[in-house]
Amino acid sequence: MNEQIEPATDEGFEAILDYLKETRGFDFTGYKRSSLMRRVARRLSIVGCEDYASYLDHLQANSDEFGALFNTILINVTNFFRDPDAWDYLQSDIVPMILAERSPDDQIRVWSAGCASGEEAYSLAMVLAEVLGLEQFRQRVKIYATDVDEEALVQARQAAYTAKDVEALPSEYVQRYFEHSAGRYVFHKDLRRSVIFGRNDLVQDAPISRIDLLVCRNTLMYFTADTQTNILRKLHFALVPRGVLFMGKAEMLLSHSRIFEPVNLRYRIFRKVPTGIGGSSPFSHPLMPERRNSLDQIDELRALTFDSNPVAQIVVTADDVVALANRQAQQVFGLTDRDIGRPLRDLEISYRPVELRAYIEQVRAERRAVRVKDVEWQRGPGEMLALELHINPLISLSDDVVGVSVVFHDVTTNHRLLAELASANRQRESAYEELQSTTEELETTNEELQSTVEELETTNEELQSTNEELETTNEELQSTNDELQSINNTLRDRTSELDDVNEFLESVLTSLQAGVVVVDQEMRVVAWNAGAEDLWGLRSEEAEGEHLLNLDIGLPVAGLRPVVRPALADASFTERIVLKAINRRGRPVTVRIACGALRNRGGESAGAILVMETLDGISDSLPDVKQGTARGDGDRR
Repeated sequence: MNEQIEPATDEGFEAILDYLKETRGFDFTGYKRSSLMRRVARRLSIVGCEDYASYLDHLQANSDEFGALFNTILINVTNFFRDPDAWDYLQSDIVPMILAERSPDDQIRVWSAGCASGEEAYSLAMVLAEVLGLEQFRQRVKIYATDVDEEALVQARQAAYTAKDVEALPSEYVQRYFEHSAGRYVFHKDLRRSVIFGRNDLVQDAPISRIDLLVCRNTLMYFTADTQTNILRKLHFALVPRGVLFMGKAEMLLSHSRIFEPVNLRYRIFRKVPTGIGGSSPFSHPLMPERRNSLDQIDELRALTFDSNPVAQIVVTADDVVALANRQAQQVFGLTDRDIGRPLRDLEISYRPVELRAYIEQVRAERRAVRVKDVEWQRGPGEMLALELHINPLISLSDDVVGVSVVFHDVTTNHRLLAELASANRQRESAYEELQSTTEELETTNEELQSTVEELETTNEELQSTNEELETTNEELQSTNDELQSINNTLRDRTSELDDVNEFLESVLTSLQAGVVVVDQEMRVVAWNAGAEDLWGLRSEEAEGEHLLNLDIGLPVAGLRPVVRPALADASFTERIVLKAINRRGRPVTVRIACGALRNRGGESAGAILVMETLDGISDSLPDVKQGTARGDGDRR
């Protein structure tokens, strides 16, 4: 279809381009017609339109068609490190060269124009991170990635790619710069912050400025020659002096050699060539020869501009000869016109305010700018200056160092303000620390008071509990007291009864004429009646508690053992014996002793009872120890 387009059809095609420009703000009139027609014809075939006029009607009736058309026109063909040899050269030679010409603290600004879905921008991030290191990359690098395709920018901002997208990357790069999440490979968030995506139309929008490295690969090929010229002026303006332009392998700059010089044609890498008056603006055309100033006027303007610069500056040649010194440098350092052309070593400025020659040699050797900060100089009595030196190599088009520029920035005011700011910050920090300390003390006091309140509440609860316990205890004591009173009354009654019983027993024992002796299981005397006292002359208090067999009386107590021991063991045991003895009056008597067991309530033997009676008139006929024993009825006669 595209091969048989008639002139009328061309007018219909231009009508489509004008409609896109008016309604959507996309100006495709600068694109190559052959490429545009092929892509638009593809959309005609897909939607079933026969000519451009009917397709224009289709566009006006279906707003969704705009997205499909733009995706067809703006072909986003890209991948990581496309043309690997060119990227290797960029990493090994170009990026180190750019860094060498800048101070270690300078920011590195990179622009990826026509970034599509972001692979090119992230490739730049990996290259710079490899050269600088991750920490320096985070601190110094900003990568601006732009495109006119909003859908591609949305995809680029997500920084998420499939396994197929990253399969061509070295495995160590994948491990170092990507995180595997939900089946996709996501560029590291920490490094992603240095890449900024935004929409920019190279034809209509203003360029980003102060760029060190500009990557615009295989983008200009879609534009006409006039549009390319306009875009290249913008790219030239965007670059810093001696900035680098990295283009695609299908693009050449042969017709623009006056503003870009080749660094490596094979890999399409160029450097910016500074332009004179009339060629510095990307939005104006170069001045015609008849409108150019003469070279003498230009040189005069440059000299006047350099001389009137409010910042002190000198220029030293490759032979260490002072070639230039502006008016401010002469006033500050006492230089004169006679010093121009003299060796630097012969001038006081070579070592005061700082040893300058060493830094100049460093700049020449390393071919990069050096910044010397915090230089203090006592210029006169009571006048202390703070300076910051910017020492830059002057590199010719042949890449030779032809001189060194030394700029002395007077930062005395800044230092004073910084000192005042530091003092104010210290005071603020001190006040903040005091406030923080006071706040902490108040919080501590509040916590202590809260703790005290809680302790008092706890103590109050404990006292309440103790009071309740005391009341309970008091009630228990009252109850116990009542029980004790009742027990006391019972004991009093029992004591009275016991006294009555004791009196009764005492009366019984006292009334008996015979001697009665009661012993316990250990054969100790527990009762000794008056009859026993009268018979043996031993008082009850002397006998009670003593062992029966140890008593010193007229009775041979050893003879009692055979009858007492059985009584202690057998509760039913009874026995009578007759012994000869000497009573308390010293007279021989015959004593009949009846021995029986003392039974307790359980019917067991708890001791023994001995009843002693004298038998008058038969003592002479009895044996010395035992006259005889009797049991049963004969004994009771």
